[in-house]
Amino acid sequence: MISSALMPTAVIGAGAWGSALAIALARNGHEVLLWGRDAQHIAAMQQSHSNERYLPNVAFPASLEVVKDFAQAIGRAKHVLISVPSVAFADILQQMKPLLPDEIPVSWATKGFTPDTGRFLYDTAADILGEGHPLAVISGPSFAMEVAKDLPTAMTVASRDSAFFQALAEAMHRPTLRVYTTTDIQGVQVGGTVKNILAISAGISDGLGYGANARAALITRGMAEILRLAAYLGADPETMIGLSGVGDLILTCTDDQSRNRQLGLAIGGGMTVEQAVAKVGKTVEGMTAAREVLMRAQQAGIEMPIVEQVYKILYEQQDPRQAVQDLLCREQKAEIGH
Repeated sequence: MISSALMPTAVIGAGAWGSALAIALARNGHEVLLWGRDAQHIAAMQQSHSNERYLPNVAFPASLEVVKDFAQAIGRAKHVLISVPSVAFADILQQMKPLLPDEIPVSWATKGFTPDTGRFLYDTAADILGEGHPLAVISGPSFAMEVAKDLPTAMTVASRDSAFFQALAEAMHRPTLRVYTTTDIQGVQVGGTVKNILAISAGISDGLGYGANARAALITRGMAEILRLAAYLGADPETMIGLSGVGDLILTCTDDQSRNRQLGLAIGGGMTVEQAVAKVGKTVEGMTAAREVLMRAQQAGIEMPIVEQVYKILYEQQDPRQAVQDLLCREQKAEIGH
């Protein structure tokens, strides 16, 4: 168990993942303040002491308090954990900044880039908050409902501040939740971002009925694309074969709990992108990531053909079957090094 250094924790974002992490911390006896933007949702959670919208039939631990006042949540916190869509990440940081006492550490479980910039969330957080706050990224192969149900899970915490990542890992760690640490911020962010795009591709392939062989090929060649981008950004290749790399990729591409895979399945099944988004009904981070990752790859001259085809399907009305054909018709080459 951790000392009181990170207590209480304010969890900003009361969706499935934010609520699951709040539950996990509270189960370890830590005081947790859970805040969300939707006032009606907050009121319902206060009444039921659960999040029936996203995590039905999972009661909140006694030390988890749902709060409606953002300033109150930030003001009482010794640690802030953000779990909001990437499109809202910078805005939340801007709201937090004038309320956040000096040296309060900030972590997040959001995956992706800051929209329209091609910049990682860590860089955005460092720019907005300045150097006075230790920062950490939480990632790895984990679905919110399984964490909320206390099923066995392993995750990674990445930070350049070893004292902070150790404290955060200890706060989260429990018999059913094993937490590893790393200083490879870039690697963890690459894995957590690109895997969502590849999960869309795997879902499209399965929705088209192309089978297990095609899915395995997409996952494997998708991993090659992750490795190319990671190498360009100076990430440690070993990170990419760990939990936040191949672990998260396999989980997201193969299990229907993944929103990104759900989107792909709907598109492969014949829906338009708009219809598929409406069917999923929740934030699909791979949509924003496809645009930002492709922009970053093109700027660097890195080949990411699967990412490119997913982008074309999502934003240029590319026919999914034609996208697969375009991938198959690429020039034959050696596997390793490409």
